[in-house]
Amino acid sequence: FSLTGKEALTHLPSLGPSSGSAQGRVHVKQCDLLQLSRKQKRLCRREPGLAETLRDSIRLGIMECQFQFRSERWNCSLEGRTSLLKRGFKETAFLFAVSSAALTHSLARACSAGRMERCTCDDSPGLENRKAWQWGVCGDNLKYSTKFLKKFLGQKRIGKDLRAKVDIHNTNVGIKAVKNGLKTTCKCHGVSGSCAVRTCWKQLSPFHEIGRLLKLRYDDAVKVFSTTNDAVGHSELAGPPRHGHSPRLPPAPRATDLVYVEDSPSFCRPSKYSLGTAGRTCSREGNCDSMCCGRGYNTQSRLVTFSCHCQVQWCCYVECQQCMQEEVVYSCKQ
Repeated sequence: FSLTGKEALTHLPSLGPSSGSAQGRVHVKQCDLLQLSRKQKRLCRREPGLAETLRDSIRLGIMECQFQFRSERWNCSLEGRTSLLKRGFKETAFLFAVSSAALTHSLARACSAGRMERCTCDDSPGLENRKAWQWGVCGDNLKYSTKFLKKFLGQKRIGKDLRAKVDIHNTNVGIKAVKNGLKTTCKCHGVSGSCAVRTCWKQLSPFHEIGRLLKLRYDDAVKVFSTTNDAVGHSELAGPPRHGHSPRLPPAPRATDLVYVEDSPSFCRPSKYSLGTAGRTCSREGNCDSMCCGRGYNTQSRLVTFSCHCQVQWCCYVECQQCMQEEVVYSCKQ
């Protein structure tokens, strides 16, 4: 399961008010429309609410990926995504991580929102969830989310080849990024706002924060190779020597490192991995030189209209004037 982009563009039937059997049929139809393995489809059919959550997570992951790479040569466009996922680039590593992070985040939120039948609020020990229900708050159920996700992705069988190990590692980096953003939030109840009574629950960070963290991991991604561990008798991932580490024992990548196995293409020209950068808008002071790959950029002036000199009028509306200003747009040459 990863971000191919096709799933997010598929129209899924809505689960509106209807009989239980009709809702069940619609849910099964939603599962069948998603690009899943046979085992994943079986799990999907058994989990009412999962198909909708899967679709939400795909959209969340794609939007965050495109936001984080909006100013780079590879802008996480849907074109070329299928070919990219077959390779071991840094960009592939990010796609696996952001995909698993989005699904972990969406599942946990779906549980706390009551959209999944088999899970509810977070049930961590020490949190007053019964009182949380009373006050109308509900913890995000990351415990159920991560447990179900590993079952859904079939991670019990560790891949034997290098690429399989890399994909599993990057998937786990995404899950860990969501776990690291889990916070305990408390709400005070008492006279004049005092904290005589306090209700606490678990809450996930906004997904933008997780996306920003994964982008930093992408910037520092580690190129790895496969090495045999004589002590345990099977192959493991190994990266370049680190300061203070024995050169005879290649260090394993850290659990938080994104890893890749082959250098990325330039993404400057159209290929099976992207549309290239021709025509992309850029910032002259920022990224035009890099994004345009030395081809230069076009400069175009245009007039844009916007609301200005706005004033609040009695009683209930805002009155604005229409202003115009010249805007300069820079775009990469062919």
